Amino acid sequence: MEKIAIIDVGSNSARLVIVDVLEGGYFQVRDQLKETLRLAQDMEVDGFIQPVRIAQTVKTIKMFSKLCEANKIEKVYAYATEAVRKAKNQRGFLDEIESCTGIKLKVLEEEEEAKLVYQGVINSLDIPRGLIVDIGGGSTQFVYYNRKNLLNFATLPLGTVVITDMFKQEGLSPLEKSKKMEAYVLSQLDKLTWLQEMAPDTKLIGVGGSFRNLGKISRMLKKYPLSMAHNYELPQNEFDSIYNNIRAMEIDSTMKIKGLSSVRADIFPAALAIMSAIMKHNSFDMITMSGCGLREGAMFKYAVPSTNDRPINDILGHSLYSLLNFFNENIPHAEQVYNLSMQLYKQLKVLHKLPRQYMKVLRVAALLHDSGSRIKYYDHQYHTAYIILNSNLYGISHKDLVVAAFVASLHRKGEIQMSELAKYKDMLTEEDLSAILKLGVIVRIAESLDRSMSNAVSTILCDVLGDSVIMKVEGDGDISLELKDAMAAIPDFKRAYKKNLQIL
Repeated sequence: MEKIAIIDVGSNSARLVIVDVLEGGYFQVRDQLKETLRLAQDMEVDGFIQPVRIAQTVKTIKMFSKLCEANKIEKVYAYATEAVRKAKNQRGFLDEIESCTGIKLKVLEEEEEAKLVYQGVINSLDIPRGLIVDIGGGSTQFVYYNRKNLLNFATLPLGTVVITDMFKQEGLSPLEKSKKMEAYVLSQLDKLTWLQEMAPDTKLIGVGGSFRNLGKISRMLKKYPLSMAHNYELPQNEFDSIYNNIRAMEIDSTMKIKGLSSVRADIFPAALAIMSAIMKHNSFDMITMSGCGLREGAMFKYAVPSTNDRPINDILGHSLYSLLNFFNENIPHAEQVYNLSMQLYKQLKVLHKLPRQYMKVLRVAALLHDSGSRIKYYDHQYHTAYIILNSNLYGISHKDLVVAAFVASLHRKGEIQMSELAKYKDMLTEEDLSAILKLGVIVRIAESLDRSMSNAVSTILCDVLGDSVIMKVEGDGDISLELKDAMAAIPDFKRAYKKNLQIL
């Protein structure tokens, strides 16, 4: 295993991410740090990064470097973006950082930055076509892709720090400032003619701290049961409600908003004005939040080199195998349980009548069913559910992730923890609840049929005869242990499918 570090020096903040690079093209984040820098602040006066900002950057990079040394980092990839890219004292800034910290910053060109942001999003969100909007302190970047092909990109000087400074004149109420900001952003968006040429079903994908804060506020307001930022969807009406409340607030009130970082409170109204203008300009009815951007793009670039030529085709699969490798799971056993689960799913389709979307749920539950053993073997099915709920898996919706967690929790005892399920009642339908029982017993039987972890069972055939299901199991060698273990699931099968089960 190799350890690398990614340093991202942006216009508003700097971040360090420490990453474990696993064999086979997988990775997991080990640690991270963030510091607010505000490099873009006051740059509109003379185009120079101010000395106090340079000193703060040096202090921050030294802190990052110390953490890298403690973690025995082998490679550090350090990037600077818009503020440094356009600074008149760029050379002096870079030399000061390198001489004081030993870290050499690479200033990304606009296209390089766009490609890394695109790489982070396209390999972590299963959205066929999207407009990626990355709002930073000094600029906002736009990246348009269709069918995993990057078609257009542009960077406009619409950063939160820049826009806040531009409209900080005295005498304007917060609401008046907000209206002027939005009108200005709309006028700038008109310069990007290709925005009007995008496919009509293009999704708006939000990247960066401002979008993450917006998602956090939304989740807190509705008491959303998951704290996951990635792939969180915010409808336009919910955005408008938040925006209309915050845009009229004075800064003292803004700083008290639950979910909003105090260091971002003064620039957040500008971020919301930018978002509102973009949504109106292209009539977007939803924002999908991406927890992945430039830093994750760099992780894919170095840990999964194949993504430099083409995006990951099976996003969920890659994310699942990242976890399996990270937990050092018995992958052949996990794959066999999934294989047998899919056989059962297809054989019982006439009974369960579940739509195709639940195949993704079954895949997650079957492959990760044993992951909870890494916490403790006893009751590990419940630990597995916790891991799935907090896995931040890519390529799957929040609701499907919740369903998968409860399916996996049934793979041993067949008992749902109702107090836990109640937390997610607003996310789940009656069909989901029925699917949890039906898929849960499928995974339970599939795991039993590989109880010896020897891949002895090869084929399952099910015949539905009246009120009974005859399940014929074929395999190599002695499969008596598998059959005996599977029979313990017969009561759970009857509860889920309202049929008697015979296993032969």
